[in-house]
Amino acid sequence: MFILGVDEAGRGPLAGPVAVGTVAVVEGFDFSVFTNLNDSKKLSEKARERLAIEIREKALAWSIAEASPAEIDRINILQATFLAMRRAVEGLAISPESARIDGNKVPSGLMCPAEAVVKGDGKIAAIAAASILAKTHRDALMRALAGEYPQYGFEKHMGYPTAAHFAALAAHGASPVHRRSFAPVAQLSLL
Repeated sequence: MFILGVDEAGRGPLAGPVAVGTVAVVEGFDFSVFTNLNDSKKLSEKARERLAIEIREKALAWSIAEASPAEIDRINILQATFLAMRRAVEGLAISPESARIDGNKVPSGLMCPAEAVVKGDGKIAAIAAASILAKTHRDALMRALAGEYPQYGFEKHMGYPTAAHFAALAAHGASPVHRRSFAPVAQLSLL
């Protein structure tokens, strides 16, 4: 039997995909092999990057999936997150028996039974590990998008709603990777 943790990164930004990480470990796995494993939001970028490498090397299986800005606009951020969760679980090299998901809802159509755990990334090590994979993956995508769309400063704010990002939206309108269904993007793109 193994434990599967699932978590997302990027529900709140105005641009880029939402990313979901999954991490499977054998039940009883000693998470102390990961130095200072914690919720990705409580770690420095350097610590997250180091841990992401360790997690990929030591986990039984792991997977990362996304839902695009177009999918977010078409079905809404919650449903797009659930879509990315299903993709990530289905992308595992093993068939999961059950999953623990950070949050208060479980997506329908998941290929295994799942339990939602509020603030799970601070309570369950497998979810914390999944949060690190999702966050590091999404941050790398946003740095790459910064090269394509340098006027938005994605490498600094990763697409989150900051004053600099609002100013760039007002000056340049929305890029192809912005979430046009999000009110600040729609409003600032019309100025």
